[in-house]
Amino acid sequence: MEPSQTIEDESQPSIASVTRRIQRLSLHLIPLPFLQRSPQLDMLTCAKANKQEVDVASLSSYMRGRHREIQEKIFDFFNSRPDLQTPTEISMKEHRELCLRQLFGLVREAKIKPFRYVVEDPAKYFAISEAVGSIDISLGIKFGVQYSLWGGSVLNLGTKKHRDKYFDGIDNLDYLGCFAMTELHHGSNVQGLQTVATFDPITDEFIIDTPNDGAIKWWIGNAAVHGKFATVFARLVLPTHDSKGVSDMGVHAFIVPIRDLKTHQPLPGIEINDCGHKIGLNGVDNGALRFRSVRIPRDNLLNRFGDVTRDGKYTSSLPTINKRFAATLGELVGGRVGLAHSSVGILKIAVTIAVRYSLLRQQFGPPKQPEVSILDYQSQQHKLMPMLASTYAFYFATQYLVEKYSEMKKTHDEQLVGDVHALSAGLKSYVTSFTAKSLSTCREACGGHGYAAVNRFGTLRNDHDIFQTFEGDNTVLLQQVAADLLKQYKDKFQGGALSVTWNYLRESMSTYLSQPNPVTARWESEDHLRDPKFQLDAFRYRTSRLLQSVAARLQKHTKTLGSFGAWNRCLNHLLTLAESHIESVILAKFIEAVQNCPDASSQAALKLLCDLYALDRIWKDIGTYRNVDYVAPNKAKAINKLTQYLSFQVRNIAGEVIDAFDLPPYILRAPIAMQSEAYSQYTQLVGF
Repeated sequence: MEPSQTIEDESQPSIASVTRRIQRLSLHLIPLPFLQRSPQLDMLTCAKANKQEVDVASLSSYMRGRHREIQEKIFDFFNSRPDLQTPTEISMKEHRELCLRQLFGLVREAKIKPFRYVVEDPAKYFAISEAVGSIDISLGIKFGVQYSLWGGSVLNLGTKKHRDKYFDGIDNLDYLGCFAMTELHHGSNVQGLQTVATFDPITDEFIIDTPNDGAIKWWIGNAAVHGKFATVFARLVLPTHDSKGVSDMGVHAFIVPIRDLKTHQPLPGIEINDCGHKIGLNGVDNGALRFRSVRIPRDNLLNRFGDVTRDGKYTSSLPTINKRFAATLGELVGGRVGLAHSSVGILKIAVTIAVRYSLLRQQFGPPKQPEVSILDYQSQQHKLMPMLASTYAFYFATQYLVEKYSEMKKTHDEQLVGDVHALSAGLKSYVTSFTAKSLSTCREACGGHGYAAVNRFGTLRNDHDIFQTFEGDNTVLLQQVAADLLKQYKDKFQGGALSVTWNYLRESMSTYLSQPNPVTARWESEDHLRDPKFQLDAFRYRTSRLLQSVAARLQKHTKTLGSFGAWNRCLNHLLTLAESHIESVILAKFIEAVQNCPDASSQAALKLLCDLYALDRIWKDIGTYRNVDYVAPNKAKAINKLTQYLSFQVRNIAGEVIDAFDLPPYILRAPIAMQSEAYSQYTQLVGF
């Protein structure tokens, strides 16, 4: 071919090449309705589809619940105060000071006093926390450090004398505080903390010491600039008269003043340094704390689970260090509940921005016809519609978690404490990991415009990223879920009772031990695949199968590797088991929410979203079901086809479904999420 001919061909494409280009693009577009066999794409499907009617007001009322009013009060306050709104470009120092002013404005001007709800009404507290985090995630975290961590430790680990002394100061922000647990060398392994609190019976004081650099308290929120007090977790050491000289009573919590209340200068023996600029959350002043023989009164021991008398004797209602440690951490589980709940709030914002942009943005189309919305492309639906369904699923699951946590705080039922501990660990891990991945997907789904800082994805992604680490590393938390499942499994075969969340194992384990039904494995009708019983049975079958198989593997490998080596050999299997169980809980709560919805149109919309969530998850793990013939080949194909069709159906109501989140413009504040005429605001940002 002559060079000149090539240039001419490139500058004037042939009709054939244009046709091929259109055909390739059409492969990304929506499928025809379920089971329709025509291979050609009807470009007008979206317009012609029988769109399901959705009563947005009813659906929103069902979603927002009984704490909608206080959330709207928070939104209205910040919307009325431009001086308290976080700009796109801001330095770390300015962001920290703004974050503090936002917190003071919320409490002292808007009169939102959340501290009493930490124990009295946790559901209301978490609703406030979600709204505050929607304003600025840094503000949400600073809010949580003050009330849930520092304040929560005083309420949950202390006794009446501590509540009487500190409650008002924490509530009105006179006593800004920190939660000093993490050390440079120890994060997840709290029992390995090295900071020491030695009792001095002569002066009736504890002496707080940092014995080495690895014991420096690290990443402590509120410590670098604003904090005045810290709940410090340290090993309680008592002097003895035996050959050892001292007795280590394990990790306890102590209230330690770190700055002078008048001058705000660090107190003697306390060194404070700034952890500096972070990937995100730069409105939170994370710092490092070193203690050099810092003396505090004996009464500053938070003594709910263990105390020291004036003459240096240790007393506790719990007989062992491990039991006291478990009780202490059990009272701090609210942080995980809050993170799971807040992560769903962040996911709502991201998916709303991405879906609205995808509905408004138009690219390509049939020859000589208008361009089509990019949400009409099957590839875009595949990215966003299951994510939208998952957002609803996670919302109902975390609401259930909040309810169980609230019940636990009222009853202190021992079995419920264990159930909430495992459930909060699993949901925090699963939801925050999903949200972190989804934030990147949303950014990509919005193309180049998603990369603009003003459209929020960068800030949301960077600020949320640490949710996967603090309040328990996600991989560690999933192992806690797996360990609890194995304990429940063992108890079942020893005749013990299963906790509430695990009750399904009794039936599904029996199902697993029998062979899959060759008849139901081949059922592929739409009614069958959309039957909640089929969906939930499939989820639970997978969990039961994973549980039985990993238990057998652990038993085998323990003989040669020991318990630690066997656990590590099976670790990925255990993580998959934990995720599978949490997905089963999420689906069960979603199905329950659908059935309890009082409005018919809202219920129909939720059923569509629930079916998409369930079948999308089954399809993504179809290999597991195929390997044991739980699903026959034709049924697998039918699941895939129906999943694509449901994505298309959800696309048709996507606008109404995201509107039901009822997020005000100030919370979204992304030009690409506004109506098309708002693009003029977007162009003004770059000087046009």
